[in-house]
Amino acid sequence: MFLQRTLRQRAQVQGVGLHTGKLATLTFCPAPENTGIHFVRKDIHGCPALSTQSEYVTATNMATTLGSEDFSISTVEHCLSTLAAFRIDNLIIELDGPEIPIGDGSAQIFLNAISAAGIVEQEQPRKYAYICQPIYVGTEEKYAYVLPYNGLRVTCTIAFSHPKIGRQTIDLDINENSFAREIASARTFGFAHEVELLRSKGLALGGSLDNAVVLDQNQILNPEGLRWSDEFVRHKVLDALGDLVTLGMPLMGHVVLYKAGHDMMNQLVKKIKSTGECYRHIELGTALDA
Repeated sequence: MFLQRTLRQRAQVQGVGLHTGKLATLTFCPAPENTGIHFVRKDIHGCPALSTQSEYVTATNMATTLGSEDFSISTVEHCLSTLAAFRIDNLIIELDGPEIPIGDGSAQIFLNAISAAGIVEQEQPRKYAYICQPIYVGTEEKYAYVLPYNGLRVTCTIAFSHPKIGRQTIDLDINENSFAREIASARTFGFAHEVELLRSKGLALGGSLDNAVVLDQNQILNPEGLRWSDEFVRHKVLDALGDLVTLGMPLMGHVVLYKAGHDMMNQLVKKIKSTGECYRHIELGTALDA
């Protein structure tokens, strides 16, 4: 039987926020069974906490933001994707600012912190949302759906007119090893001609060639180039895994994405949660056809 997991000890990550440009410190703190994953804003009086559940998603423009009436936490997806891949169920994430540190634009800083802290199994079983009927959101232009599957698998396709991106597809079973090897180091990306517009809207204020792949009309501007020829679609998988954490429990299913960003993932999660007949709660070790 798969048991719930948390970290063995505290771990810390520091850096600037991609969109706010503000320096932030994030601390992973072990938590008891059945706690779930919660963010705590240590810089606000009373240290208010916020669950990672989908009902707290307040924005999906360029990043996923969680919030309440009084405060918000933005760009949570890279951090949460690492927790999903490493099967971390219970964690308090302390933060001293409004945005998660971006690191190099990938999930590698979070993977390194979690690996250094170590992972421990707890006594309570891990409960999954096991997809038993297809669930679909979207249009012909872009869509996301999930099918029954005995594991977590993601098939993702993107399509851009830019000559360095084009159409890319990746199909991957997600586990700790595949995430660390194929996904964690894939960086976020953007286009140089959009930077001024984004900054006029208060976004990408901390963005640079050190924490994003940036493209002009024809070329990649980063002198070191890409980490994979299809780094762009790999990063989209990274984002999607983080957004799936807002389901509130680990998913067992085959997720298929076509040109699907944070908004589409938020729609998919909400539809899964509202379509009770299409999934059931299981503990691994329980017969899936029971």
